[in-house]
Amino acid sequence: MSNTSLAAPQLVINSRMLYSSWIPADPKAAAALLPPGLRPADNHALYMNQYVVDSEAQTSSFGAYSLTYMGLDLAGRKAPDGVTPARFFTHYFNSSEVVRSYVRERGVPASPGTTTLELNNGELVATTRVDGVPIIRTVARVGSTISSVARGHLTYVTRVHGRFVAGNYPYVGELASPFELVSLEFLAKDHPTYALRPASPLQRVEGWCWYAPRDSFVYPGGEYDWKP
Repeated sequence: MSNTSLAAPQLVINSRMLYSSWIPADPKAAAALLPPGLRPADNHALYMNQYVVDSEAQTSSFGAYSLTYMGLDLAGRKAPDGVTPARFFTHYFNSSEVVRSYVRERGVPASPGTTTLELNNGELVATTRVDGVPIIRTVARVGSTISSVARGHLTYVTRVHGRFVAGNYPYVGELASPFELVSLEFLAKDHPTYALRPASPLQRVEGWCWYAPRDSFVYPGGEYDWKP
């Protein structure tokens, strides 16, 4: 399938998703990944989304895929709720060339990679691989109860032909409870993602560490020019 056949936006339902947010070990190294004109949030928070779409029946046109993307919370501008920081993509590892092609047209720095989420006896292990080599491993303790439903919009910022563009991504996620983010390891010191490694001990950002066995979203919607 060519990306030219894909209409925007694209719908994904019932993905298995682990979202994490933390404070970096080296805030200056993380901030250096931002292009001129963007500033990190005052608390220097980073974010990462590791998720799997198991079946093509869960997407409007994308097909099955897995994805890890990450980056920095931004200062100044917010998502439509007026509270959640807008976010910038620094890395984006997707198993599908169909999806990579679609998002590259929208300024996302997409490259090949795979993500697995393995849940056994309440322990969730999310592993991100590039060229078959593990570069990130996240471990969480996850319960089987759905305690709440998270919904709203996230705003992600990209660069398209030298200008900043923001997209609003509506989502609805069923959050598992109890939940504890146990560890977050950046395994490859020679990989660019290592600049985003967490401080030790791990400093989690409240409200943005969770697991949703069913998370649905639109990808993306409401795009507009961004003026820093």
